[in-house]
Amino acid sequence: MADQLIRATAADGGIRAVGVITTRLTEEARQRHQLSYVATAALGRAMSSSLLLASNMKREGSRVNLRIKGNGPLGGLLVDAGLDGTVRGYIENPRVELPPNSKGKLDVGGAIGKDGYLYVVRDIGYGYPYSSTVELVSGEIGDDVANYLMTSEQTPSALLVGVFVSSKGVSASGGVLLQVLPKAARDESLVALLDSRVSQLSGFTPLLRAGKTLTEIMEQLVGDLGLSILPEVQMVRFDCRCSFSRVLGALKMLGEAELRDMIEKDEGAEATCQFCGEVYKATKEELTQLVEDLRAGSS
Repeated sequence: MADQLIRATAADGGIRAVGVITTRLTEEARQRHQLSYVATAALGRAMSSSLLLASNMKREGSRVNLRIKGNGPLGGLLVDAGLDGTVRGYIENPRVELPPNSKGKLDVGGAIGKDGYLYVVRDIGYGYPYSSTVELVSGEIGDDVANYLMTSEQTPSALLVGVFVSSKGVSASGGVLLQVLPKAARDESLVALLDSRVSQLSGFTPLLRAGKTLTEIMEQLVGDLGLSILPEVQMVRFDCRCSFSRVLGALKMLGEAELRDMIEKDEGAEATCQFCGEVYKATKEELTQLVEDLRAGSS
């Protein structure tokens, strides 16, 4: 099934539901960053979460940055997702591996660590971005993002994200977000109902691996509450905005002395994008041109 995102409403518009499949883009991230099993699960969950968060933004060009910094061996991660369905991200220590947790699953909570913070930045395309910081509650990412939505945005939410990865790669990844909107938030029974239904599921990826579609998963969760699936299906993908011209611009900012040092000692320069792992190489001639540009600009 293609990576995609769908939106829906239920309970006469009192519930917003969003589902996303991120299997292929998580596999691409795994390959690009040479991620371990637990690092793949952590980054995949974070990318799914960030796409779900970005999905309810309104203005074209809006983006969400999600950064998690815990006390676990992964060190932390950063994900950037847009309303347009693009996402990218990286982990500080991508090759860390841990034994399974007590439930026999990948120990994302142990790899991230329970002591730390979740930082969320919403850029709506103009003015100052909105930023918020909350303490981690489990390090499992889904719990932490749901806690952010409740404490920082006062939106009762149930979030389920998951990644299934084996020696053959990622075979299932994605998530679903259910939110009780302000007009229905006073109905505590509705909030409790959503939490109960999400907690009763064995996970998100078992449903995907069993062949369930996003529509079928939403039907299972809130089909009896007047579920209405919106017609648009949005494609999502791993996409990085880095480019060689941006690398040259960054090198130019180093100044003439540093560039001359690179020319004399290394006969060029190499830069790797943290978000996608793409390697860019600037030749001696290209660095020399940057020096000439700097001189021309200062004359």
